[in-house]
Order: sequence, then structure tokens, then C-alpha cells
Amino acid sequence: MSFLENLEWRYATKIFDTQKKVSLENREKILEAIRMTPTSFGMQSYHVIMVENEKMKQSIQEISWNQPQITTCSDLIVFCAKVDLMKAKDEYFTMLSEGNPEKRKSLESFEQMVSGFIQQKNKDAISWSEKQTYIALGFAMAACAELHIDSCPMEGFDANALTKILSLPETLTPTLMLPIGYRTADAEIRPKVRFPEKSLISFL
Repeated sequence: MSFLENLEWRYATKIFDTQKKVSLENREKILEAIRMTPTSFGMQSYHVIMVENEKMKQSIQEISWNQPQITTCSDLIVFCAKVDLMKAKDEYFTMLSEGNPEKRKSLESFEQMVSGFIQQKNKDAISWSEKQTYIALGFAMAACAELHIDSCPMEGFDANALTKILSLPETLTPTLMLPIGYRTADAEIRPKVRFPEKSLISFL
């Protein structure tokens, strides 16, 4: 199947087959798609948590309006935005320069631009960081579709409660969740409803 055919195949799976698990090989492919996601400045200002623990998934379901996909999925991917962006910036440029002070010096103008951007954004910088998680989510969902693995993007959860369940540091805030797995044999798949190109897209 082509990429577009795979997108046609996918749907937001609400209940997964609990007897089917995503293989480690395919799981790594999804995580690699997340790792390769393009982001602003290339900073990847987010952290991803793969929740496998069934008791933890049960606790997460309770603070997510008891949505069934959380406890029926094979694995639950949680996307967290980095809050301390200056620290994230420093880690990024340390990696970019390979810890070489001279190479870091050659990147000074770029680093100053990124620092200025973060300072200018101020409180909105966190919102900017959260937006990057949506790009990663899109790549994860596309990878799942390519592998014929079902998924369901989720925003419906108590972020403060999830922070406590995952024991997240103050530098991370949970933004999105993506349960992955396989649809049940009797899944009711409704036809896709999408606006036609002429009403969704303009050409100038």
C-alpha cells in the first residue's frame, strides 16, 4: 500500500485487541520516526515516555475520563514538552558541537539567535515547546500507519495528575498521549469524513 492508502486505512482506534502486542522491532521503528522528527531549530524540545506497566496504565486511565484505549493498547506513548528551554538549548548545542569548545564558538551566532528567540518568547516559549510535540505525534502516527499499527491521539487527560503518576521532573510537562496496538476483529470503522480540497485549500 502507498503512504496515502495507509493514511486512508488508519483510524482513531478507541478499543485495542489486548491479545496482540506491538513487536519490539516495530516499536523501535515508531520511536525512530519520533527521533527523526523535524523540529524548530532542530532542538527537539520534548521527551517521550513509553508506558508498558499495566498498573500505571490503569492509573492513567482513571485521570483520562476512563477512556478504554489506555488500558487496552499494547503500549502508551506520552509526549512531554520541555519547560526549561535554556537548559534544553545548552544540551542541544553541546551535542551539536560534540563537546568541542572551538566548534561551539563557531556556532555562537546561531546559539545567540536561539537564545534570543527563547528570551523573546518568554512564557510563550513553553507553548512553542508544546507545539513541537504535535509534530512528533504526527510522525509517530504516520509511522504506525505505514506499519499497519493502530493508534489514537489523545489530549483528554489531567496533566497535573499525569505528572504525578509518571513522577515527571519540573522541567517536563505532559502534552499528548498516543496509545498504539491493534484494532479488534469486530471494530466498527466509520467512513472518513474530510472536507473536500476546494473548501480546505486555497491557491493564490
